[in-house]
Amino acid sequence: MGLELLPASTSDAITITGISRRSFHSDAEAGSKEKTGPPGYMSVPFYTKMARSNHLYKLVDDGLIIGGAVLYSDNEKLNISRIFISPENHRRGYGVFMMQEIEALYPSVKEFILDTPSWNIRTNSFYKKLGYTEVKRDNDFVYFSKQR
Repeated sequence: MGLELLPASTSDAITITGISRRSFHSDAEAGSKEKTGPPGYMSVPFYTKMARSNHLYKLVDDGLIIGGAVLYSDNEKLNISRIFISPENHRRGYGVFMMQEIEALYPSVKEFILDTPSWNIRTNSFYKKLGYTEVKRDNDFVYFSKQR
């Protein structure tokens, strides 16, 4: 079985919401001034809707959900809206695995795009390490792109 990135079902939404909440709240350790995250990060209905519309993925390790991703593709571009790993599994290579699997899932995509908070040193360096290039920055976010 091992490590897999799989489409999530609506029945996974409760587990994924809990992991999302804990993961984004752990960003306080990476410089966040408050415990917050992207829109819907603590919402079971949000993740249920994402699963129903085939935008939600789960990272599974030996049958246990340890992370998630919300992805939007238009065949040319893939917007990696968010990825998250349960805090107890941070810094174990799961994020790298997830990003590699996301890129492999969409072989026809020419460009991968994402954004991350400008204050989050951990995620900014993570995406750069994976070959993503900063294309824009504003007061709140850094926008990254990776061409294929």
